[in-house]
Amino acid sequence: MTVGGVLNEAFALYQRFFVRFFLTAAAVFVVLNLVAAIAEDVSADTQDAVAAFWGLVALVALLLGSIWLQGALTATVADVRAGRADAGIEATYRRVRPYLGTLFVAGLLVGVGVVLGAIALILPGLFLLTRWIVVTPVVVLEELGALDALRRSWQLVRGHGWTVFGVIVVTVVLAAVGQTLFIALFLFLPAFLQTWIGGLVANSLVAPFVALSWTIMYFHLRGEHPPEEQPA
Repeated sequence: MTVGGVLNEAFALYQRFFVRFFLTAAAVFVVLNLVAAIAEDVSADTQDAVAAFWGLVALVALLLGSIWLQGALTATVADVRAGRADAGIEATYRRVRPYLGTLFVAGLLVGVGVVLGAIALILPGLFLLTRWIVVTPVVVLEELGALDALRRSWQLVRGHGWTVFGVIVVTVVLAAVGQTLFIALFLFLPAFLQTWIGGLVANSLVAPFVALSWTIMYFHLRGEHPPEEQPA
């Protein structure tokens, strides 16, 4: 497995199935960014208690929506990589729904471990993030529980740590740059629409590529070579 091999396959699939990936992400971000826009608008005009309430609503929506979206994008990557590009977006989200509880617990464990590691010395946090980066594909595609998924991810990454870390760094940097540029295109809009529409477009363009890269990395770690190209 190489960083270039993972990213090249991710770019190829992103281009061929762009509409599907974009719409899969937009189905969630249209709600998440609307809630975020409302929370920002309320916090600027109302009392602290009301602002805190909407801030909490936005945070909960972001956590739950992001988990569901990650699972759906993972399932989508697996489908298009195998040549099964005919499943609808709604069907994909229904398929992932049974794993939401496990994904939430696994994500919570990863988040706590990475944050504590980062507080300790930063490097332990990065090490844990690298080892647990393919937890979501393991949960969705191998149907393992949270703790088993963490152990399985650790096992898959062992021996490929620097390559996996390289993919993480490159995708995060590309995502940050891309999101900044896309959001900048909507600066002419009022603040509310910047957050809602600008965030919706930027997140729907960026998030699928990150999920693509990390899910493809999972397949490469399993030793599964890229399949022959399938029509979009």
